[in-house]
Amino acid sequence: MIRALIIDDEQHNIENLEGLLLQYCPAVQVIATAMAVDEAVKKIRELRPDLLLLDIHMPGKNGFEVLKELPYPTFEVIFVTAFDQYAIQAIKFSAIDYLLKPVDIDELKTAVAKVEAKIGNRPNSQIVNLLDMLKHQGVQEEHRLALSSVKETRFVRPADIIRCESSNAYTSFFLATGETIVVSRPIFEYSELLADYGFIRCHQSHLVNRAYVKSLLKEDGGYLLLEDDSRIPISRNKKESVIHRLIKHVN
Repeated sequence: MIRALIIDDEQHNIENLEGLLLQYCPAVQVIATAMAVDEAVKKIRELRPDLLLLDIHMPGKNGFEVLKELPYPTFEVIFVTAFDQYAIQAIKFSAIDYLLKPVDIDELKTAVAKVEAKIGNRPNSQIVNLLDMLKHQGVQEEHRLALSSVKETRFVRPADIIRCESSNAYTSFFLATGETIVVSRPIFEYSELLADYGFIRCHQSHLVNRAYVKSLLKEDGGYLLLEDDSRIPISRNKKESVIHRLIKHVN
């Protein structure tokens, strides 16, 4: 049984989420609720829940303040929030689940299933990474992307990723160290996450870090030659945007 604490400043949101969990997620037992950060922190310390269902936007202190008060998290988190571009990017970067209000039942069930699989992995390094990214919001070189494989979750600086390559629903990350990490998430998710970190989607199956592009080869419709001597094809419909990004980088 997953012992859960719901944190939201609006009672009707708490009641709605409790009802959904009761009906669709029988593995979750809501042991308490809280409507403010200080109350939530107190209950977490007293009750030691397995899972927080945490709203971000609350008056006074936001949901992230709950996590900052607990520097060694031993719980999982599912954020339940309205849209917030930077907050969601930081959450995705740390491979933490979030649900947009109004909560979709299938997305809730999927997020809870992931929590079931992860319970027992302590401390929660993904939360630590999230807080570190929020702390260094404007300092990209301090950001680390969480890559969850079968055996572990690695935290990698975007600058250390040479390229990404997709195979169905899997994405392989080729690192400057020579390592390869395979994660079970599609490449388009990383294309969006890494767009502001100098990555170029040059092909449906390829995403490259422009810092590692050695040259543009014009043969066979166009290739990017990278520093590790890999040759990455350029899709015909992406060729113009790829060239533009490369020229912009040089200038």
